[in-house]
Amino acid sequence: MAGKFITFEGPEGSGKTSVIKAVRDFLVSEGYDIVTTREPGGTKIAEDIRDIILSKENTEMNAHTEALLYAASRSQHFTEVVVPALEKGQIVICDRFIDSSLAYQGYARNLGIDEVFEINRFGIGNKLPDVTIFIDVPPKVGLKRVFDNTGRKVDRLDLESVEFHEKVYQGYLLLADKFKDRFVVVDGTNDVETVVEDTIQILKTYL
Repeated sequence: MAGKFITFEGPEGSGKTSVIKAVRDFLVSEGYDIVTTREPGGTKIAEDIRDIILSKENTEMNAHTEALLYAASRSQHFTEVVVPALEKGQIVICDRFIDSSLAYQGYARNLGIDEVFEINRFGIGNKLPDVTIFIDVPPKVGLKRVFDNTGRKVDRLDLESVEFHEKVYQGYLLLADKFKDRFVVVDGTNDVETVVEDTIQILKTYL
C-alpha cells in the first residue's frame, strides 16, 4: 500500500471532528490527495451497524456483542474504503480505528486488549495506522463539552458512567505507551486552533 493511513483517537468530547476537518482542509490546500472517513461507519453497511451500536435504545447490549459489532463494521469499512484509497496512494484520515476498540471494549469493558485485537485482526489483518494522533482530554473535561454542546447528538456511550470514561482514558494512555512508534499525543485542553496547529506540525514530519 503506497498511501498513508492516519487515525485520530480520543475520549468523548476531545474535539476530533473539528480538528480533522481543519487538518484536512490544510492538507488539501497543500496539494495532498486526502480521503476522510470515520468509524464506526464510512460505508452504508458500516453506518447501519453504527446505528445499532450507538442507539440509546440498546442499553442491554453486552460487551462481547459490542466488540464484535465494532469489528464487523471496521472490516467492511477497511476493505471498502481504506484499502482502495491506500492502494491509489491517497492519504486516509480516519476518525477512530482499532485503538478505540482496544480502549473501550478491551480495557474499559474488561474484555482484554489482546483479545479484542485478535477479534479485529480477523477483519483487517495486521494493518495498523502509520500514525495515530491521540487528542488528550481528561474525561470530565470532555464530557462537559459533550453535554454543553446542544448541537451534538448524545449517544449510548456518552451516557456511560464517569468511571467508565475514566477507564477508557486510562486504556488510551496504556496504548500510547504500548505503541510509541505510531502514537503521538496532542494536548486537547488547548483551544481548537492550537490543537490544529500542533497536529499539522506533527503530520508534516510524517508526510
